Amino acid sequence: MSRELDAAGITDPQLRAGYARCRDLNATHGRTYFLATRLLPAAARPAIHALYGFARYADEIVDDLDDTRPWSQRLAELDALTAQLRRGLATGHSDHPVLAAVIDTAHRYEIDPQHFEDFIVSMRMDRPVAEGGVAGYPTFDELGVYVHGSAAVIGLQVLPVLGTVVPRERAEPHAAALGVAFQVTNFLRDVGEDLDRGRLYLPADELAAFGVDRELLCWCRRTGSLDARVRRALAHLVARTRAIYRRAAPGVAMLAPVSRACVATAITLYSDILDEIAGAEYDVLCRRVSVPSSRRIAVAVPGLGRALAARYLVRSTPVRSP
Repeated sequence: MSRELDAAGITDPQLRAGYARCRDLNATHGRTYFLATRLLPAAARPAIHALYGFARYADEIVDDLDDTRPWSQRLAELDALTAQLRRGLATGHSDHPVLAAVIDTAHRYEIDPQHFEDFIVSMRMDRPVAEGGVAGYPTFDELGVYVHGSAAVIGLQVLPVLGTVVPRERAEPHAAALGVAFQVTNFLRDVGEDLDRGRLYLPADELAAFGVDRELLCWCRRTGSLDARVRRALAHLVARTRAIYRRAAPGVAMLAPVSRACVATAITLYSDILDEIAGAEYDVLCRRVSVPSSRRIAVAVPGLGRALAARYLVRSTPVRSP
C-alpha cells in the first residue's frame, strides 16, 4: 500500500490512513473488483480504492443485516455522512477516516460532485419493507432509477481515473452501462440475501411473465426448493444482463491503454459470475455462487501481462514535439 500511495504522491499521514482504510474495505468486500485493480498502475489504485471504499461504507449504513437500529437512525447517520461529504467536496478536505480519501480523489480527478449526490439518492431508496419501503420495482426502467445512482455513477466516477483516448463524453455511456452490468450481476447472485433484507432488485413485470412473484421467491428461499418458473425467469434475466455487458464492451478500447487490462479482466470475472449462476442451474436463492480462485488466477495472470506490456509501451514511447 505504501508504494501505491507514494506513486500517487499522497504524503499526508491522515490522508494515507484514509486511503488505507478504503483499500481494506475494497479487499474485504469486493474481491473480484479488488483483483482487477491490481492490473492498474500503482498510482491509480488508491483512487479506485477510495471510490469503492466510500460506496461500501455508505452501503453498510443502510444494508448491514446485523444492525438492528431502526431505519430512522440509519437515515440520520446517512444524512450526517452526506453533509460531511458535501462540506468536504466544497472545501477539498475532511477529517472523516473514509471521506478524506474520496474527497481527495474527487478533487484530484475533477469528478462531478453530482455523481455522489445521485449515489446518496439511491442509498436512501434502500428503505426496508418493514420500515415502509417498497418490496421491489415494477419494471426494469423503474429499477434503472435506483441502479443509475447505485451503479452507473460508479462507472462515471472511475472513468477520469482510468483515463480515455477519446473525449470523455464518448466513453461515459459505456462506463455507465458497465456499472449497471456489474450491479445487476450482483442482484442475480445475491437475490436470496436481498430477500432476507426485505428487498427485491429484479423487475416485477419480467418475473411475472414467467409466473414468478416475490411470494414464490420467498417460498423458494424458505423451503430450499427452486421452482422451474424461477429458473426460467432467472435465465431470462441472466441473458438480459449479458446484453448490458455487450453494450459496455466497446468502451474498453476507449480507455487509456494502461487501464484496459484492468477493465477487461473485471468484465471477464463478473461475466463468469453469470456463468456460475447458469452452471448452478440458477439455484441462487439458497446459496451464493462465486468464481473459483483457480479461475480468477487464470484470468488475472494474462491480464497482468497485458497491463505490464501497456505500461512498458507508455514509458518507451518518445514524446513528440508539436
